[in-house]
Amino acid sequence: MEDGAERCQIPDLLLGRVEADYRQFLDEVVTKGLAFPQPPDFLRSLYRVWACSEFVARACLKSPELLDDLVRSGDLLGEYQPHAYRDKLRPGLHGVSSEQELNDGLRRFRRREMLRIAWRDIAGWAPLQETFDDLSALADACVDAALILLDDWQARELGKPTNKDGERQSLVVLALGKLGGGELNFSSDIDLIFAYPREGMTRGKRRRLSNEEYFTRLGQRLIHTLDAVTEQGFVFRVDMRLRPFGESGPLALSFGAMEEYYQNFGRTWERYAFIKARVAAGARDVGVRLLNTLHPFVYRRYLDFAVIDSLREMKRMIGEEAERKGLQRNIKVGAGGIREIEFICQVFQLMRGGRKPPLQVRDTVTVLQRLSDYHYLSESMTSELREAYMFLRKLENRLQQVDDRQTHELPEDEMEQVRLAYAMGYPDWDALNDAVRACRDKVRACFEQLFAEPKALGVGDDSATLSNLWSGSLEEDEALITLSDMGFDDPPEALRWLRELRASYSYRTLSTQARERLDRLIPALLTEAGRRDEPSPAGSAAPTVTLTRVLKLIEVIALRSTYLALLVEQPFVLSQLTKLCASSPWIAVLLTRHPLLLDELIDPRTLYAPLDIAALREQMEVTLLRLLPDQLEQQMESLRHFKQVQVLRVAAADIAGALPVMRVSDHLTAIAEVVLRSVLQIAWRHMTDKHGVPSCVVEGKRHQPTFMIVAYGKLGGIELGYGSDLDLVFLHDSEGEEQRTSGPKAIENGLFFARMAQRIIHILNTHTPSGVLYEVDTRLRPNGASGLLVSSLESYAEYQHKHAWTWEHQALVRARPVAETGTGGLAEQFSRLRAAVLDRERDAVALRAEVLDMRERMYAELNRSGEGWFDLKQGRGGIADIEFMVQYIVLLAAHRHPELLVWTDNIRLLQGFAAAELMSAPDVQILSDAYRAYRAALHRAALQDEAARVPDIEFRDYRGAVVRIWHGLMEKS
Repeated sequence: MEDGAERCQIPDLLLGRVEADYRQFLDEVVTKGLAFPQPPDFLRSLYRVWACSEFVARACLKSPELLDDLVRSGDLLGEYQPHAYRDKLRPGLHGVSSEQELNDGLRRFRRREMLRIAWRDIAGWAPLQETFDDLSALADACVDAALILLDDWQARELGKPTNKDGERQSLVVLALGKLGGGELNFSSDIDLIFAYPREGMTRGKRRRLSNEEYFTRLGQRLIHTLDAVTEQGFVFRVDMRLRPFGESGPLALSFGAMEEYYQNFGRTWERYAFIKARVAAGARDVGVRLLNTLHPFVYRRYLDFAVIDSLREMKRMIGEEAERKGLQRNIKVGAGGIREIEFICQVFQLMRGGRKPPLQVRDTVTVLQRLSDYHYLSESMTSELREAYMFLRKLENRLQQVDDRQTHELPEDEMEQVRLAYAMGYPDWDALNDAVRACRDKVRACFEQLFAEPKALGVGDDSATLSNLWSGSLEEDEALITLSDMGFDDPPEALRWLRELRASYSYRTLSTQARERLDRLIPALLTEAGRRDEPSPAGSAAPTVTLTRVLKLIEVIALRSTYLALLVEQPFVLSQLTKLCASSPWIAVLLTRHPLLLDELIDPRTLYAPLDIAALREQMEVTLLRLLPDQLEQQMESLRHFKQVQVLRVAAADIAGALPVMRVSDHLTAIAEVVLRSVLQIAWRHMTDKHGVPSCVVEGKRHQPTFMIVAYGKLGGIELGYGSDLDLVFLHDSEGEEQRTSGPKAIENGLFFARMAQRIIHILNTHTPSGVLYEVDTRLRPNGASGLLVSSLESYAEYQHKHAWTWEHQALVRARPVAETGTGGLAEQFSRLRAAVLDRERDAVALRAEVLDMRERMYAELNRSGEGWFDLKQGRGGIADIEFMVQYIVLLAAHRHPELLVWTDNIRLLQGFAAAELMSAPDVQILSDAYRAYRAALHRAALQDEAARVPDIEFRDYRGAVVRIWHGLMEKS
């Protein structure tokens, strides 16, 4: 039965023991009359496996029938399918009627399966991930099977636990740690938490127990069944110290008590632990609900840089314990060990997982890969950490497989060193030891690179002076001189703001840790805002103004220490924040009102790179997929945050000069379109869930009508600006008979679509904690504010053909569909209708008179020029004059030049005029240049939070040219 090749490779120190065991094993086989099968793969592996694991050898010597069964059944040579452990355990526990029988059955099963897992792992038949999966699945099966029987027996003895409504309550077993992550090692504890849904009492017995007492007893019995060491060993050692309040806390808690604990007392290390939490046994569906409730405790909506300090503190404590206990040889908690790799993954998960759901996974290898995919770790670092993790976890298993003993210590005994080197495939101990040292050095280097203590935030030689200035220990004259030397234009004002922040309620109520962060942050901010060593970019505010803008934001975020941690841990964020606040008070206000946006300042690759419409749609889809369909408030908040993030990126790129004016509007328009389509989907789902899908019968055929949003104004013209409202018109194509919805709460289609529009406006206009999504103006609908909120296409067409004013046809020039519930049919009908209205032949004199009349009325009512100022929109020679000329020419000439109806934006329409020889090329160029310049000035004014006007001396050439062209076109005799 022996294999000579494998036998020759075994070190001499191990060979004698293996051969002696093998001879004894053969004797036992003969004694017990076993006709032992001899598959070649099994024979080749035997010497190697026994040399590496005395646990396996002893199990085979004590019970050779176990090995016989594993070989005959094919289990030893084959991979298990999902749920195999549960299926194989069930027959062994069939008919058990006492805890003693349960204990014996579980231990027999555990011994058989651990022998199989160790054999396949050491023989090289199972990859490491399969070993993790098998060990975790084995633990799950044992815990679940034991719980089912114990709960059944206890309910018969003590009555069934129920809530106040009489509903049966069941225990939920949460697995954390290695078991929770599906990464259980060979001889690991299992970290468990017990919970039950609701408080109540038992029923069915005279003596009633509270649910807490019932489930505490059940938990104690379950732990004893798994953990107790009997003649047959144990099943799994159980560790309950991760439960709320630790060893001093109740063994089992209700869901409500669990939620209250983590909300009020949960610590950062418990967030680390809950990353790997999953339901391992018991009422699984109910347990998933509990984990969903606790999800916000683990994963925050914002980037949580505060966890880095907590990580450093945890690692420091572990390091001190390792030093105190002499655990330098420990491959788990020692420097560069398994725990550091896990910490690297978990800190990124806690920091970013709330915003990146793909990071919300439990197993370490997958997390590492996703950190690489998101470029949070370099490919080379990811590769090093993954290889190190797999190497150390394999080493961990080999250490524990020797004697089925929980250990992470590298051996000092010569024989054990030889055994471990052989088990790991190294020629001798020195070679293995060198590999372990190199591996741990790489892990340690990665850890230090990622989480080293932050430097002094670029304060440099002024660190002590600026700290004293902030603390108030400098005399006022010295403080003012220091601020002046730093580059501040108004030192007294800067000092006043600093003192007000230090005396503020926000500062006085900070925790010690948050105050330390702020005390490190302010000197760095003074250095950034002062900018004494570099020129200020054009358009930037003076240093004192910049400082006040940032200090206003800091006062708002001070009580949320994680944002202070972000600015301290990421100096680049502070630098970008200061530059953006210097460049734009509008951005400063945006960030102050919505500090969550600070997260976007971390990565310049995304901050200054607005997404195109395809990427926007993809990101919006991912954003909404995270939420349940009925979570309207969360959807509204997510939409607002999505819009704010995308607009911030456009503004940052605009300020940096990375976008021309046309591209700014293109991006802002694309953001609004994507938001509107999502709002329409949400409203449609809400309405159809409640009332069913609308339908009608047209010419005897059932038809599902479409609802559509038509954009007018700046959105319709693809010329949206910062803070622009949305001019919208709502249409549908329901007609014919039986115009009703299909649901149990059926309503007429007209009412359905009216409520749809109201729901859309509500989602867009409602003030939430994140503000308003978009202001909406629906006055361009037929009959204006007095008309129906939603029109059928048929009635809309009649109105446009028979009742609309000329100014309404002017507005139609810029109208286009932006969202609909159907597949495009209604949009096509609208486009045909628009063309039919706009390409009619008109009387030039009458048209000119009506356009001139409307323009003069607007000028009289809206123009804000005068006293040295020019109104960019309504002033003579401004934006409105150009837009009116464009609209006039389209209405006048579209019947001869239908190509003018393709586009709705002014620049491309002007280009069309040149192509059709409706306007000279030089005039088109002048109007186009002027229009771009005016719109760029509008964007600048918005970002500076200023009115849409400029000093009267600006744009005089453009204004004169526009007025000249206006007179030539619109005021002909």
